[in-house]
Parts: sequence; C-alpha cells; structure tokens
Amino acid sequence: MKPRTLLVLAGISVAAMAGGWYFGTASTPAQQKSVAAGQLVFPNLASRLKQAARVEITYQGKVTSLALKDGRWGVADRAGYPLVESRLRTMLTVLTELRIAEARTSDPEMFSRIGVEDATKPDAKSKLLRVLDDKGAAIVEVLVGHRRIRSQGKVEDQVYVRRPNENQAWLADGGLEPDNDPGMWLNRDLLDIKHDRIESVVVIRGGGDLIFTRKDGKIELIEPAEHPPLEAYKVEDIARALENFTLQDVRAASDAIGENIGNSVFTTKDGLEISGVYFQAGKDLWVNFKVVGTGTATDEGKALDQKLSPWLYEIGAWKGKSLMPTIDEIRAPEKPADAPAKQ
Repeated sequence: MKPRTLLVLAGISVAAMAGGWYFGTASTPAQQKSVAAGQLVFPNLASRLKQAARVEITYQGKVTSLALKDGRWGVADRAGYPLVESRLRTMLTVLTELRIAEARTSDPEMFSRIGVEDATKPDAKSKLLRVLDDKGAAIVEVLVGHRRIRSQGKVEDQVYVRRPNENQAWLADGGLEPDNDPGMWLNRDLLDIKHDRIESVVVIRGGGDLIFTRKDGKIELIEPAEHPPLEAYKVEDIARALENFTLQDVRAASDAIGENIGNSVFTTKDGLEISGVYFQAGKDLWVNFKVVGTGTATDEGKALDQKLSPWLYEIGAWKGKSLMPTIDEIRAPEKPADAPAKQ
C-alpha cells in the first residue's frame, strides 16, 4: 500500500486485546453475554483500517460519502474534493479507542430514546457510520446515538452505540460524533495572497470595466479616469480580496451553474495572475479560478492552477463586492446638503 494511502490513518494505535467482545463485522451471538467494562468496542480495528477506502455516514436516510482515490481522501458528494484529513483521522482514532462503559437497552422500542434506531428513517436521530474496503466490504459499521457530555476535568464524553443487526445497545466511553454534513469535511482554505503583493486589478462586467493599479503604495482606480469620489476602505478591500480566501461550497468546474456575470484579473508584483469567472445562481455567487505565473512566480502559478482550476467555488455574495465591484459599490456616500439658514 502506498504511504499516502496510509496518511489518514497515521497515528491510530490501540493495544490488541486477546478474546473479549468483538463489536465489528464478524458474526456474534444473538444474545450478548456479560461484558466487562473497559474493553475496547472494536478490538484490533486500527490494523484493519489500513484497508479503508470509503467512509459512509447515514443520517435520516441521506448518505454522506468520503472516498480514497489516488492515495488522497475526498468528499465523494462533492466530486471528490479534498477533505480535511485531520478530521477523518481524528474520527477514526476515536472509533478505535471506544471502550464499553455498560450495557444498555436491548428493546427496539427504546432505541429512539438514546438515538440508536434505524438511521434510514426520515426522523431518526441516529447516524450509521460504515467504513468499507476497496471492494465495498464493511470493515466496521455502527449506529451512533446521543452523546453524554461530561463537564468534569479529564473525564471522557460517552456515546450510545449499537451494531445495526443486533438489539443490544451500549454506552461507550469516547466522543465519537460522525458529521453528516458534506460541507463540514471540505478543506475550505483556497488562497492567501497578501494585499501588498497585488499590483493591479482588472474588473470586466456589465456597466463598465474598472482598472486599479498601485500608486504610492495604495491601490487606486485609474480607469475610468473620470469617476465619482470613492470610499477609501472599499478600494483597499479590493487589494485584500484574496487574503484568507475560503469557500462555502464546491462542485466540479464542468458543472454548468447560473449566469456568467463578470470576470476579474488580479496581478501580483512578482508575476502571478489570478483570473476569476463569476456566476450568479439565485442568491449564490460562484467562481472558477485560473492561475498563471511568470518569473519567480512560475512554480506557484502552476501549483495554484492545479489546485483551483478544476473547481467551481461558492463564495459569500458580499465577497463579490471586492472581487468584481461596480463603481456604485465603491462610491463614497454623498454628503448631505447643508440645511438652509433659519430666517
């Protein structure tokens, strides 16, 4: 197996326990015998997770899928867009370290009270966590219910769990909390181009093109040359538009979405050119970036283009006012007329 394939599982280690209760995918007796508190819920799971190729989280019948492809984990529901691997690593680590605290109900009528009912039901509070290998076989699967958060110092949280094909539910030590929202798995960091690197900005959209360039250390509007007074901080925000830049959602660039409403080109002092094409879909604003670098920025440009150009990113509508503003959006407010003198 490639080293990158194992990256997400790095750091997961648990002591194997001889015998005891195995709460994984092997067959088990229908009636569970007494189990000593403190035993691992999933003995020997860490070594088997090396074969993990897919993770599925089902909530109220909807499945969020994380998949391994070419040695990298991504969000399958978002065309395989890279996820935050530390989050996945943490969740799997907690999974391997769950320990039995005590047996709870085995009455199906009581499952909903602790959140371990069938996760496919539209009103279910449970989450079904499944880890699969590259052939689709389950390595481990478990229904995750309500958490018991304990406020005492250095005392672990607890969670109710149940194996899907068994009636015995358990209270386990550990804060396992699978997130069913695909957006919460996304690596949201896109760009961080500091404002003092920006040399010029060109905005092309209906209502007139705008050209900004740096003069005396500040970004200024040079075209159109004749323009109304501008709000200084709004002009400065244009230079800062690519700082700490994050996404809200993502889809493949090949997906058609909305109406093309404009373009912008940010050029840095050292030869990086970042072009954005913007699309309006209802209230949502989307952008596709392409990047070219010259001179000392050649390698940076290639790396950024490989990262950004395959995707359409949803960004905050407010962000559009700095990425591709209209003249009206950066115009300084008119001063109120002087009140007439009292007679």
